[in-house]
This record gives sequence, C-alpha cells and structure tokens, in this order.
Amino acid sequence: MKLLRVGTAGAERPALLDEDGTTLRDLSGVVTDIDGALLADEAALERVRAAATAGDLPVIDGDQRVGAPLAGIGKVVCIGLNYHDHARETNAQAPSEPIIFFKAADTVVGPEDTVLIPRNSVKTDWEVELAVVIGRTARYVESAEAALAHVGGYALSNDVSEREFQLERGGQWDKGKNCETFNPLGPWLVTPDEVPDPQALAMKLSVNGESKQDGTTADMIFPVAEIVRYVSQFMTLYPGDVINTGTPAGVALGQPEPKPYLREGDVVELSIEGLGAQRQQFKNA
Repeated sequence: MKLLRVGTAGAERPALLDEDGTTLRDLSGVVTDIDGALLADEAALERVRAAATAGDLPVIDGDQRVGAPLAGIGKVVCIGLNYHDHARETNAQAPSEPIIFFKAADTVVGPEDTVLIPRNSVKTDWEVELAVVIGRTARYVESAEAALAHVGGYALSNDVSEREFQLERGGQWDKGKNCETFNPLGPWLVTPDEVPDPQALAMKLSVNGESKQDGTTADMIFPVAEIVRYVSQFMTLYPGDVINTGTPAGVALGQPEPKPYLREGDVVELSIEGLGAQRQQFKNA
C-alpha cells in the first residue's frame, strides 16, 4: 500500500493512493492517522487493506497539499557516508561501522514544501535518500536476517545539509543537519510488500532540471537490514522512528570548485523507484 497524508500543514488527514496511481482515497473513516501506532497494529493495517480492496473509500477531489506521510515521528536517525561512490567523490575512506547522527523530528516537512536556506548559509546541499520507517520495536536485533521484520515501510527523503555548519564550525554534524525544513519526506509511506528488495532501487535528483545524482541503493556500504540491526544495538527503535540511510554520489560537496551549492529560487526534484517523487523550491529564511 501507498499511504499518505494530505491537507494543510498541521491538519493533514490520512489517505491512500489507489492502484491506478492517481486517485486519492480518504482513510479518515478507517484510521485516525498514519503513524507508528498504525504500523504496529496489524489488525488496523488489515482494516486499511480490506477497505482498499473493497474499493468504496471516498475519493479526495481537487488539488491537495501532500504532507509528510508519517505523523508523530519519534526520532530521525541518519547514516552518514553509506555509499561507495559518495565516499569516493568526497575522498573519504569507507567506514568500518555505520556513522550515526540525528535529525530532530521537527525538520520533517512535506515533499513539495518550500525549503528554507538558513541565514548566513553559503553551502546548502541536497541528498536523495531511502528512508526506513520502523513498524515494530527493534531492540538488540540479533541478525540482519531478522531486522527487516521490524520495518513498517519505506519513503523518499531529502537529507538537506549545510556543509559549512556541518563540517567547518566545530563540534558534531548536528548544526548542519537540523535547520528548519531540512528533511522533506514522502510523498508516500510504502509498505514492505511493495518493496521486495530495498537494495535494488534507482535514485535520482536534479537541480533546476540538471541531473546531479543518479544512483542505486545497491551501492550502499551497509544495507538496510544491517543498518536496522546495528542501530538497535545502541538505541531502541520504536514504531514511527525513521532512519535516513545515506546518499549516493552527486552532492554539491563532492563536485569541483566552484561547488554548486543551493541558492534562493533553485528547484530540486528527486525520486526513488516505487517511492514517488519530490519537488522543492529553496528560499532564503
């Protein structure tokens, strides 16, 4: 299933993308929201599946803002430097263990919402990423083979970053990762049955129509199952937590000088196979 949330910011309602790929169906009569509680409740998910199969859910007409597809996000865990080609382009050694950092949940916005370039920023950058949404509590997961059972779905994410704040201002990466609007998510939360192999998804990103990233999740250093297993050794992952799993080559940071960092008016478009597309215009804060 492709689950989403539509409506004005802060007042979104749950919805379902029909099998035709264009019709939106209202789920508000079946569930209260798309969140971790829903993903953890198999009976509730079955009600959604049954309603979708019956084909009598109300149609949502007209142009609708699409919000982030997940409400009540607990934490956003991010994995840095997780693609072989991205490590090469930044002249970095591939890590021996996953690099973990965090984004605050309040950085998450809808897939077509305006993204704000922070004040005093000169190095705002893009990153197309596969987001993993936890659906079942993961605590000390014993094996990568067992880890995927804890996944409730997948989504498209843009891990927007300010590289000067991140890398040149001292301390940890947090200053360059947690600026307002720095995590567009969606449009859909796609359940695992529609993503049989998360390591075989094409990923693309363009800026002002010019291709910048053209990669595949097959190039991950640490695949999704290992990421979930590994992270669960250091923290408990709860339903509704999100993991951004890294970005392939093609970010501004990895390009020759003068590096083409984002400026006001730039338009970023990105997609992952089967997970939909995003479009953001960047604006000065």
